[in-house]
Amino acid sequence: MSREISPPPFLAQRRAGALLHISSLPADDNGGRLGESARRFVDFLVASGFSVWQMLPMGPTHDDGSPYQCLSAHAGNVRFVSRRWLQQQGLLTAADSQASLSDCLSAACGRLAAHALWPQYERFCKEHAYWLDDYALFTLLREMHQHRGWSDWPAEYRDRQPQALRQVSEQYAPQLEQIRFGQFVFQRQWSELKDYANRHGVLLFGDLPIFVAYDSADVWARREQFALDAAGRARIVAGVPPDYFSATGQRWGNPHYDWSRMQQDDFAWWQQRIASQLELYDLLRIDHFRGFEAYWSIPASDPVATNGHWVQAPGDALFAAIERRFGKLPFVAEDLGVITDAVTALRLKYALPGMKIMQFAFDSDSRNPYLPHNHELNSVVYTGTHDNDTLQGWFGKLSREQQQRIAAYFNHPVDAIPWVIIAATLASVSRLAMVPVQDLLLLDGGHRMNTPGTTSGNWSWTFSWSMMPDDLPARLRAMTGRYGRV
Repeated sequence: MSREISPPPFLAQRRAGALLHISSLPADDNGGRLGESARRFVDFLVASGFSVWQMLPMGPTHDDGSPYQCLSAHAGNVRFVSRRWLQQQGLLTAADSQASLSDCLSAACGRLAAHALWPQYERFCKEHAYWLDDYALFTLLREMHQHRGWSDWPAEYRDRQPQALRQVSEQYAPQLEQIRFGQFVFQRQWSELKDYANRHGVLLFGDLPIFVAYDSADVWARREQFALDAAGRARIVAGVPPDYFSATGQRWGNPHYDWSRMQQDDFAWWQQRIASQLELYDLLRIDHFRGFEAYWSIPASDPVATNGHWVQAPGDALFAAIERRFGKLPFVAEDLGVITDAVTALRLKYALPGMKIMQFAFDSDSRNPYLPHNHELNSVVYTGTHDNDTLQGWFGKLSREQQQRIAAYFNHPVDAIPWVIIAATLASVSRLAMVPVQDLLLLDGGHRMNTPGTTSGNWSWTFSWSMMPDDLPARLRAMTGRYGRV
Protein backbone atom coordinates (compact mmCIF):
# COMPACT_ATOMS: atom_id res chain seq x y z
CA MET A 1 0.00 0.00 0.00
CA SER A 2 1.29 3.47 -0.86
CA ARG A 3 1.85 6.04 1.85
CA GLU A 4 -1.11 8.14 2.97
CA ILE A 5 -1.40 11.73 1.78
CA SER A 6 -3.74 14.52 2.78
CA PRO A 7 -6.84 14.94 0.63
CA PRO A 8 -7.12 18.01 -1.63
CA PRO A 9 -9.50 20.86 -0.68
CA PHE A 10 -12.43 19.49 -2.68
CA LEU A 11 -12.30 16.37 -0.48
CA ALA A 12 -11.99 18.25 2.80
CA GLN A 13 -15.18 16.45 3.83
CA ARG A 14 -16.56 13.00 3.10
CA ARG A 15 -18.85 13.01 0.09
CA ALA A 16 -20.97 10.63 -1.94
CA GLY A 17 -21.97 11.00 -5.55
CA ALA A 18 -23.59 9.36 -8.55
CA LEU A 19 -22.13 8.60 -11.96
CA LEU A 20 -24.53 9.42 -14.79
CA HIS A 21 -23.75 10.87 -18.18
CA ILE A 22 -25.97 13.68 -19.43
CA SER A 23 -27.01 11.51 -22.40
CA SER A 24 -28.53 8.96 -20.00
CA LEU A 25 -31.00 11.47 -18.56
CA PRO A 26 -34.60 11.28 -19.71
CA ALA A 27 -35.00 13.78 -22.53
CA ASP A 28 -37.06 16.92 -22.05
CA ASP A 29 -38.46 19.49 -24.47
CA ASN A 30 -37.74 17.84 -27.81
CA GLY A 31 -34.62 15.99 -26.76
CA GLY A 32 -32.62 18.42 -24.64
CA ARG A 33 -31.00 17.37 -21.39
CA LEU A 34 -29.62 20.60 -19.94
CA GLY A 35 -32.96 21.92 -18.75
CA GLU A 36 -35.59 20.51 -16.42
CA SER A 37 -34.30 16.94 -16.55
CA ALA A 38 -30.81 17.90 -15.36
CA ARG A 39 -32.15 20.05 -12.53
CA ARG A 40 -34.47 17.26 -11.45
CA PHE A 41 -31.47 14.94 -11.22
CA VAL A 42 -29.66 17.49 -9.04
CA ASP A 43 -32.74 17.49 -6.79
CA PHE A 44 -32.56 13.69 -6.60
CA LEU A 45 -28.90 13.88 -5.55
CA VAL A 46 -29.65 16.41 -2.83
CA ALA A 47 -32.55 14.35 -1.49
CA SER A 48 -30.25 11.31 -1.41
CA GLY A 49 -27.51 13.06 0.56
CA PHE A 50 -25.20 13.04 -2.47
CA SER A 51 -23.09 16.09 -3.26
CA VAL A 52 -21.20 15.07 -6.43
CA TRP A 53 -22.50 14.44 -9.96
CA GLN A 54 -19.94 12.71 -12.19
CA MET A 55 -20.43 12.53 -15.94
CA LEU A 56 -18.48 11.51 -19.02
CA PRO A 57 -16.81 13.97 -21.43
CA MET A 58 -19.32 16.46 -22.82
CA GLY A 59 -17.86 17.10 -26.27
CA PRO A 60 -19.52 16.56 -29.67
CA THR A 61 -19.09 12.94 -30.70
CA HIS A 62 -18.49 11.01 -33.89
CA ASP A 63 -21.22 8.78 -35.26
CA ASP A 64 -20.39 6.01 -32.76
CA GLY A 65 -21.42 8.29 -29.90
CA SER A 66 -18.28 7.70 -27.84
CA PRO A 67 -17.60 10.67 -25.54
CA TYR A 68 -13.94 9.58 -25.44
CA GLN A 69 -13.47 10.26 -29.18
CA CYS A 70 -14.80 13.80 -29.49
CA LEU A 71 -14.61 16.23 -32.39
CA SER A 72 -13.16 18.86 -30.05
CA ALA A 73 -11.40 18.93 -26.69
CA HIS A 74 -13.16 22.23 -25.87
CA ALA A 75 -16.61 22.30 -27.50
CA GLY A 76 -19.83 21.13 -25.91
CA ASN A 77 -22.34 18.76 -27.47
CA VAL A 78 -25.16 21.02 -28.64
CA ARG A 79 -27.62 18.13 -28.97
CA PHE A 80 -28.06 18.40 -25.19
CA VAL A 81 -29.24 22.03 -25.23
CA SER A 82 -32.76 22.95 -24.17
CA ARG A 83 -35.03 24.56 -26.76
CA ARG A 84 -37.29 25.72 -23.95
CA TRP A 85 -34.42 27.91 -22.73
CA LEU A 86 -34.26 29.55 -26.16
CA GLN A 87 -37.99 30.23 -25.92
CA GLN A 88 -37.60 31.65 -22.42
CA GLN A 89 -34.92 34.01 -23.70
CA GLY A 90 -37.26 35.23 -26.44
CA LEU A 91 -35.07 33.79 -29.19
CA LEU A 92 -37.57 31.17 -30.33
CA THR A 93 -41.32 31.12 -30.77
CA ALA A 94 -43.40 28.13 -29.74
CA ALA A 95 -43.82 27.27 -33.44
CA ASP A 96 -40.04 27.50 -34.03
CA SER A 97 -39.33 25.02 -31.23
CA GLN A 98 -41.05 22.19 -33.11
CA ALA A 99 -38.42 22.31 -35.86
CA SER A 100 -35.12 20.42 -35.92
CA LEU A 101 -32.44 21.53 -33.49
CA SER A 102 -30.38 22.93 -36.35
CA ASP A 103 -33.32 25.01 -37.57
CA CYS A 104 -34.02 26.15 -33.99
CA LEU A 105 -30.46 27.36 -33.57
CA SER A 106 -30.58 29.04 -36.97
CA ALA A 107 -33.79 30.90 -36.11
CA ALA A 108 -32.49 31.91 -32.67
CA CYS A 109 -29.15 33.01 -34.07
CA GLY A 110 -30.95 35.21 -36.59
CA ARG A 111 -32.62 37.11 -33.75
CA LEU A 112 -29.48 37.43 -31.61
CA ALA A 113 -28.12 40.73 -32.99
CA ALA A 114 -31.14 42.61 -31.65
CA HIS A 115 -31.21 40.72 -28.33
CA ALA A 116 -29.83 41.64 -24.91
CA LEU A 117 -27.58 38.55 -25.08
CA TRP A 118 -25.60 39.95 -28.01
CA PRO A 119 -22.85 41.61 -25.88
CA GLN A 120 -22.41 38.37 -23.91
CA TYR A 121 -22.18 36.41 -27.14
CA GLU A 122 -19.52 38.76 -28.49
CA ARG A 123 -17.53 38.42 -25.27
CA PHE A 124 -17.85 34.62 -25.37
CA CYS A 125 -16.54 34.50 -28.95
CA LYS A 126 -13.60 36.74 -28.08
CA GLU A 127 -12.62 34.86 -24.92
CA HIS A 128 -12.87 31.45 -26.62
CA ALA A 129 -11.47 32.38 -30.02
CA TYR A 130 -8.38 30.23 -29.33
CA TRP A 131 -10.50 27.13 -30.06
CA LEU A 132 -13.92 28.35 -31.20
CA ASP A 133 -12.99 29.71 -34.65
CA ASP A 134 -11.10 26.58 -35.65
CA TYR A 135 -13.90 24.37 -34.33
CA ALA A 136 -16.56 26.27 -36.29
CA LEU A 137 -14.56 26.00 -39.50
CA PHE A 138 -13.78 22.32 -38.88
CA THR A 139 -17.46 21.54 -38.26
CA LEU A 140 -18.54 23.36 -41.41
CA LEU A 141 -15.95 21.65 -43.60
CA ARG A 142 -16.80 18.27 -42.11
CA GLU A 143 -20.47 18.81 -43.02
CA MET A 144 -19.47 19.90 -46.52
CA HIS A 145 -17.54 16.66 -46.96
CA GLN A 146 -20.23 14.28 -45.67
CA HIS A 147 -18.52 13.69 -42.30
CA ARG A 148 -15.34 12.35 -43.87
CA GLY A 149 -12.24 12.73 -41.71
CA TRP A 150 -10.15 15.86 -42.32
CA SER A 151 -7.25 13.82 -43.73
CA ASP A 152 -9.55 12.86 -46.66
CA TRP A 153 -10.56 16.43 -47.52
CA PRO A 154 -9.18 18.20 -50.60
CA ALA A 155 -5.62 19.34 -49.97
CA GLU A 156 -6.46 23.04 -49.67
CA TYR A 157 -8.76 22.32 -46.70
CA ARG A 158 -6.82 19.39 -45.27
CA ASP A 159 -3.63 21.47 -45.14
CA ARG A 160 -5.38 24.68 -44.08
CA GLN A 161 -4.27 26.80 -47.00
CA PRO A 162 -5.03 30.40 -45.91
CA GLN A 163 -6.74 31.54 -49.10
CA ALA A 164 -9.05 28.51 -49.22
CA LEU A 165 -10.04 28.93 -45.56
CA ARG A 166 -10.61 32.64 -46.05
CA GLN A 167 -12.91 32.02 -49.00
CA VAL A 168 -14.96 29.45 -47.07
CA SER A 169 -15.17 31.77 -44.06
CA GLU A 170 -16.55 34.57 -46.21
CA GLN A 171 -18.91 32.42 -48.28
CA TYR A 172 -20.41 30.60 -45.29
CA ALA A 173 -20.28 33.32 -42.65
CA PRO A 174 -23.90 32.78 -41.47
CA GLN A 175 -23.33 29.03 -41.00
CA LEU A 176 -20.14 29.66 -39.03
CA GLU A 177 -22.01 32.17 -36.89
CA GLN A 178 -24.63 29.55 -36.11
CA ILE A 179 -21.99 27.02 -35.02
CA ARG A 180 -20.41 29.59 -32.69
CA PHE A 181 -23.85 30.52 -31.41
CA GLY A 182 -24.59 26.87 -30.62
CA GLN A 183 -21.50 26.77 -28.43
CA PHE A 184 -22.56 29.98 -26.71
CA VAL A 185 -25.98 28.48 -25.96
CA PHE A 186 -24.37 25.32 -24.58
CA GLN A 187 -22.04 27.37 -22.38
CA ARG A 188 -24.87 29.54 -21.03
CA GLN A 189 -27.13 26.60 -20.26
CA TRP A 190 -24.27 24.68 -18.68
CA SER A 191 -23.35 27.68 -16.56
CA GLU A 192 -26.93 27.88 -15.28
CA LEU A 193 -26.93 24.15 -14.49
CA LYS A 194 -23.61 24.43 -12.65
CA ASP A 195 -24.90 27.41 -10.69
CA TYR A 196 -28.05 25.47 -9.76
CA ALA A 197 -26.00 22.44 -8.67
CA ASN A 198 -23.48 24.47 -6.68
CA ARG A 199 -26.20 26.47 -4.91
CA HIS A 200 -27.67 23.14 -3.81
CA GLY A 201 -24.31 21.89 -2.57
CA VAL A 202 -23.56 19.62 -5.55
CA LEU A 203 -20.18 19.59 -7.30
CA LEU A 204 -19.94 18.75 -11.00
CA PHE A 205 -17.28 16.11 -11.67
CA GLY A 206 -16.01 15.99 -15.26
CA ASP A 207 -13.86 13.55 -17.18
CA LEU A 208 -10.79 14.58 -19.18
CA PRO A 209 -9.57 11.97 -21.68
CA ILE A 210 -5.79 11.99 -21.91
CA PHE A 211 -5.95 11.75 -25.73
CA VAL A 212 -7.99 13.47 -28.43
CA ALA A 213 -9.47 11.91 -31.56
CA TYR A 214 -7.41 12.05 -34.76
CA ASP A 215 -10.48 13.31 -36.62
CA SER A 216 -10.90 16.39 -34.46
CA ALA A 217 -10.58 20.13 -34.74
CA ASP A 218 -7.64 19.93 -32.33
CA VAL A 219 -5.47 17.75 -34.56
CA TRP A 220 -6.58 19.44 -37.80
CA ALA A 221 -5.78 22.92 -36.47
CA ARG A 222 -2.66 22.11 -34.43
CA ARG A 223 -0.79 19.34 -36.25
CA GLU A 224 2.51 20.43 -34.76
CA GLN A 225 1.34 19.30 -31.31
CA PHE A 226 0.99 15.65 -32.39
CA ALA A 227 3.23 12.82 -33.57
CA LEU A 228 2.24 12.97 -37.24
CA ASP A 229 4.22 12.49 -40.44
CA ALA A 230 4.65 15.14 -43.15
CA ALA A 231 1.33 14.18 -44.73
CA GLY A 232 -0.50 14.59 -41.44
CA ARG A 233 -0.95 10.87 -40.74
CA ALA A 234 -0.35 9.44 -37.26
CA ARG A 235 3.00 7.70 -36.89
CA ILE A 236 2.11 6.05 -33.59
CA VAL A 237 -1.23 5.59 -31.88
CA ALA A 238 -2.46 5.13 -28.32
CA GLY A 239 -3.83 2.14 -26.46
CA VAL A 240 -3.00 -0.20 -23.61
CA PRO A 241 -1.34 -3.61 -23.37
CA PRO A 242 -3.32 -6.75 -22.47
CA ASP A 243 -5.30 -6.14 -19.27
CA TYR A 244 -8.45 -6.99 -17.32
CA PHE A 245 -10.65 -5.95 -20.24
CA SER A 246 -8.81 -7.53 -23.19
CA ALA A 247 -6.29 -10.34 -23.68
CA THR A 248 -4.82 -8.55 -26.72
CA GLY A 249 -4.85 -5.08 -25.21
CA GLN A 250 -6.76 -2.15 -26.64
CA ARG A 251 -5.81 -0.16 -29.74
CA TRP A 252 -7.61 3.15 -29.28
CA GLY A 253 -6.07 4.73 -32.36
CA ASN A 254 -5.65 8.25 -30.97
CA PRO A 255 -2.53 10.06 -32.15
CA HIS A 256 0.16 10.56 -29.53
CA TYR A 257 1.43 13.99 -28.59
CA ASP A 258 4.73 15.49 -29.67
CA TRP A 259 5.69 16.05 -26.06
CA SER A 260 9.01 17.73 -26.86
CA ARG A 261 7.17 20.33 -28.96
CA MET A 262 4.57 20.86 -26.23
CA GLN A 263 7.25 21.43 -23.62
CA GLN A 264 8.78 24.28 -25.64
CA ASP A 265 5.93 26.68 -24.76
CA ASP A 266 5.32 25.35 -21.23
CA PHE A 267 2.48 23.10 -22.43
CA ALA A 268 0.31 26.00 -23.62
CA TRP A 269 -2.01 23.60 -25.49
CA TRP A 270 -2.69 21.66 -22.30
CA GLN A 271 -3.12 24.80 -20.22
CA GLN A 272 -5.80 26.05 -22.62
CA ARG A 273 -7.52 22.68 -22.47
CA ILE A 274 -7.55 22.63 -18.67
CA ALA A 275 -8.83 26.22 -18.57
CA SER A 276 -11.84 25.41 -20.76
CA GLN A 277 -12.70 22.34 -18.66
CA LEU A 278 -12.45 24.17 -15.35
CA GLU A 279 -15.10 26.56 -16.65
CA LEU A 280 -17.47 23.59 -16.75
CA TYR A 281 -16.52 21.46 -13.74
CA ASP A 282 -15.57 21.71 -10.09
CA LEU A 283 -13.25 18.70 -10.33
CA LEU A 284 -11.91 16.49 -13.11
CA ARG A 285 -11.09 12.82 -13.47
CA ILE A 286 -7.87 12.52 -15.49
CA ASP A 287 -8.51 9.48 -17.65
CA HIS A 288 -5.59 7.06 -18.18
CA PHE A 289 -3.37 8.91 -15.72
CA ARG A 290 -0.57 6.39 -16.12
CA GLY A 291 -0.05 7.68 -19.67
CA PHE A 292 1.40 10.89 -18.26
CA GLU A 293 4.30 8.92 -16.77
CA ALA A 294 4.73 6.52 -19.70
CA TYR A 295 2.44 5.76 -22.64
CA TRP A 296 1.85 2.63 -24.71
CA SER A 297 3.08 3.48 -28.21
CA ILE A 298 1.66 1.31 -31.01
CA PRO A 299 2.89 1.56 -34.62
CA ALA A 300 0.00 3.11 -36.56
CA SER A 301 0.15 0.30 -39.11
CA ASP A 302 -0.52 -2.38 -36.49
CA PRO A 303 -4.16 -3.48 -36.16
CA VAL A 304 -3.81 -4.58 -32.51
CA ALA A 305 -2.06 -3.27 -29.40
CA THR A 306 0.22 -6.20 -28.60
CA ASN A 307 3.26 -4.85 -30.49
CA GLY A 308 3.37 -1.57 -28.60
CA HIS A 309 5.98 -0.49 -26.08
CA TRP A 310 6.23 1.95 -23.17
CA VAL A 311 7.69 5.42 -23.79
CA GLN A 312 8.43 7.94 -21.05
CA ALA A 313 6.20 11.03 -20.88
CA PRO A 314 6.93 14.39 -19.19
CA GLY A 315 4.04 14.16 -16.73
CA ASP A 316 5.96 15.79 -13.89
CA ALA A 317 6.83 18.85 -15.97
CA LEU A 318 3.25 19.03 -17.30
CA PHE A 319 1.55 18.94 -13.90
CA ALA A 320 4.07 21.42 -12.50
CA ALA A 321 3.19 23.84 -15.31
CA ILE A 322 -0.55 23.36 -14.74
CA GLU A 323 -0.15 23.82 -10.99
CA ARG A 324 1.81 27.05 -11.49
CA ARG A 325 -1.14 28.48 -13.41
CA PHE A 326 -4.15 27.01 -11.63
CA GLY A 327 -2.91 26.29 -8.12
CA LYS A 328 -3.88 23.13 -6.26
CA LEU A 329 -5.15 20.72 -8.89
CA PRO A 330 -8.80 19.59 -8.52
CA PHE A 331 -7.99 16.30 -10.25
CA VAL A 332 -8.73 12.64 -9.59
CA ALA A 333 -6.24 10.25 -11.18
CA GLU A 334 -7.67 7.26 -13.02
CA ASP A 335 -4.85 4.97 -11.89
CA LEU A 336 -6.21 1.64 -13.10
CA GLY A 337 -4.39 -0.91 -15.23
CA VAL A 338 -0.61 -1.43 -15.23
CA ILE A 339 0.48 0.92 -12.44
CA THR A 340 4.16 1.13 -11.61
CA ASP A 341 5.91 2.72 -8.64
CA ALA A 342 6.81 5.66 -10.89
CA VAL A 343 3.14 6.27 -11.75
CA THR A 344 2.20 6.15 -8.08
CA ALA A 345 5.04 8.54 -7.22
CA LEU A 346 3.77 11.04 -9.81
CA ARG A 347 0.26 10.87 -8.37
CA LEU A 348 1.50 11.28 -4.81
CA LYS A 349 3.73 14.23 -5.70
CA TYR A 350 0.65 16.23 -6.73
CA ALA A 351 -1.56 14.75 -3.97
CA LEU A 352 -4.06 13.42 -6.49
CA PRO A 353 -6.67 10.92 -5.25
CA GLY A 354 -6.57 7.56 -6.99
CA MET A 355 -9.47 5.22 -7.74
CA LYS A 356 -10.67 2.06 -6.01
CA ILE A 357 -13.10 -0.22 -7.89
CA MET A 358 -15.14 -2.63 -5.80
CA GLN A 359 -15.66 -5.03 -8.71
CA PHE A 360 -11.89 -5.52 -8.86
CA ALA A 361 -11.58 -6.35 -5.15
CA PHE A 362 -12.33 -10.05 -5.05
CA ASP A 363 -10.10 -11.75 -7.61
CA SER A 364 -7.03 -12.29 -5.40
CA ASP A 365 -6.13 -12.37 -1.70
CA SER A 366 -6.56 -10.08 1.32
CA ARG A 367 -3.85 -7.72 0.03
CA ASN A 368 -5.95 -6.68 -2.97
CA PRO A 369 -5.83 -2.85 -2.88
CA TYR A 370 -9.48 -2.59 -3.92
CA LEU A 371 -10.79 -4.48 -0.88
CA PRO A 372 -12.46 -2.06 1.54
CA HIS A 373 -10.03 -2.76 4.38
CA ASN A 374 -7.16 -1.59 2.14
CA HIS A 375 -8.70 1.68 0.94
CA GLU A 376 -6.92 4.98 1.47
CA LEU A 377 -8.24 8.29 2.75
CA ASN A 378 -7.19 10.24 -0.37
CA SER A 379 -9.03 8.12 -2.91
CA VAL A 380 -12.33 7.78 -4.74
CA VAL A 381 -14.12 4.45 -4.40
CA TYR A 382 -16.57 3.19 -7.02
CA THR A 383 -18.84 0.17 -7.15
CA GLY A 384 -17.93 0.22 -10.87
CA THR A 385 -17.24 2.69 -13.66
CA HIS A 386 -18.79 3.33 -17.08
CA ASP A 387 -16.50 0.59 -18.44
CA ASN A 388 -17.69 -2.06 -15.98
CA ASP A 389 -20.76 -4.22 -16.08
CA THR A 390 -23.47 -3.11 -13.69
CA LEU A 391 -23.02 -4.38 -10.14
CA GLN A 392 -26.01 -6.69 -10.54
CA GLY A 393 -24.82 -7.93 -13.93
CA TRP A 394 -21.26 -8.52 -12.70
CA PHE A 395 -22.30 -10.39 -9.58
CA GLY A 396 -24.81 -12.51 -11.46
CA LYS A 397 -22.11 -13.76 -13.85
CA LEU A 398 -19.78 -14.94 -11.09
CA SER A 399 -19.62 -18.61 -10.16
CA ARG A 400 -21.52 -19.71 -7.07
CA GLU A 401 -18.18 -20.22 -5.32
CA GLN A 402 -17.09 -16.66 -6.10
CA GLN A 403 -20.41 -15.28 -4.94
CA GLN A 404 -20.17 -17.15 -1.67
CA ARG A 405 -16.60 -15.93 -1.10
CA ILE A 406 -17.76 -12.34 -1.50
CA ALA A 407 -20.74 -12.98 0.79
CA ALA A 408 -18.37 -14.40 3.39
CA TYR A 409 -16.16 -11.31 3.22
CA PHE A 410 -19.12 -9.11 4.13
CA ASN A 411 -20.74 -11.72 6.40
CA HIS A 412 -24.05 -11.36 4.57
CA PRO A 413 -26.17 -13.78 2.53
CA VAL A 414 -25.57 -13.95 -1.21
CA ASP A 415 -28.94 -12.44 -2.13
CA ALA A 416 -28.12 -9.24 -0.20
CA ILE A 417 -24.78 -8.61 -1.88
CA PRO A 418 -25.45 -5.80 -4.41
CA TRP A 419 -26.81 -3.51 -1.69
CA VAL A 420 -24.14 -4.68 0.74
CA ILE A 421 -21.43 -3.64 -1.73
CA ILE A 422 -23.08 -0.24 -2.18
CA ALA A 423 -23.15 0.13 1.63
CA ALA A 424 -19.48 -0.90 1.86
CA THR A 425 -18.62 1.65 -0.82
CA LEU A 426 -20.31 4.39 1.19
CA ALA A 427 -18.73 3.14 4.42
CA SER A 428 -15.21 3.14 2.94
CA VAL A 429 -12.54 5.41 4.40
CA SER A 430 -12.18 6.91 0.90
CA ARG A 431 -13.22 10.56 1.05
CA LEU A 432 -15.41 10.27 -2.05
CA ALA A 433 -17.71 7.34 -2.84
CA MET A 434 -19.28 7.11 -6.32
CA VAL A 435 -22.09 4.83 -7.47
CA PRO A 436 -23.35 4.58 -11.07
CA VAL A 437 -27.09 5.17 -11.30
CA GLN A 438 -27.50 1.71 -12.83
CA ASP A 439 -26.25 0.26 -9.55
CA LEU A 440 -28.52 2.47 -7.45
CA LEU A 441 -31.41 1.07 -9.51
CA LEU A 442 -30.07 -2.53 -9.25
CA LEU A 443 -30.19 -2.91 -13.03
CA ASP A 444 -28.75 -5.94 -14.81
CA GLY A 445 -25.98 -6.03 -17.38
CA GLY A 446 -28.30 -5.09 -20.20
CA HIS A 447 -28.07 -1.54 -18.87
CA ARG A 448 -24.30 -1.12 -18.88
CA MET A 449 -22.89 2.00 -20.54
CA ASN A 450 -19.86 0.60 -22.35
CA THR A 451 -18.12 -2.69 -23.04
CA PRO A 452 -14.42 -1.95 -23.74
CA GLY A 453 -13.06 -3.47 -26.91
CA THR A 454 -16.43 -3.41 -28.67
CA THR A 455 -17.64 -0.90 -31.23
CA SER A 456 -21.43 -1.21 -31.16
CA GLY A 457 -24.20 -1.05 -28.59
CA ASN A 458 -22.36 1.43 -26.35
CA TRP A 459 -23.06 4.91 -24.96
CA SER A 460 -26.81 4.77 -25.63
CA TRP A 461 -28.28 3.79 -22.25
CA THR A 462 -30.99 6.04 -20.83
CA PHE A 463 -33.30 5.70 -17.86
CA SER A 464 -36.80 6.93 -17.14
CA TRP A 465 -37.97 8.55 -13.92
CA SER A 466 -40.44 5.68 -13.48
CA MET A 467 -37.46 3.36 -12.91
CA MET A 468 -36.65 5.17 -9.64
CA PRO A 469 -38.49 3.77 -6.61
CA ASP A 470 -40.23 6.50 -4.63
CA ASP A 471 -38.36 5.54 -1.47
CA LEU A 472 -34.89 5.47 -3.07
CA PRO A 473 -33.79 8.99 -2.05
CA ALA A 474 -34.81 8.38 1.58
CA ARG A 475 -33.02 5.03 1.63
CA LEU A 476 -29.86 6.52 0.19
CA ARG A 477 -29.97 9.52 2.52
CA ALA A 478 -30.16 7.19 5.51
CA MET A 479 -27.03 5.41 4.23
CA THR A 480 -25.07 8.57 3.40
CA GLY A 481 -25.97 9.96 6.82
CA ARG A 482 -24.97 6.74 8.55
CA TYR A 483 -21.54 6.84 6.92
CA GLY A 484 -20.91 10.56 7.39
CA ARG A 485 -21.25 11.62 3.76
CA VAL A 486 -24.20 14.04 3.93
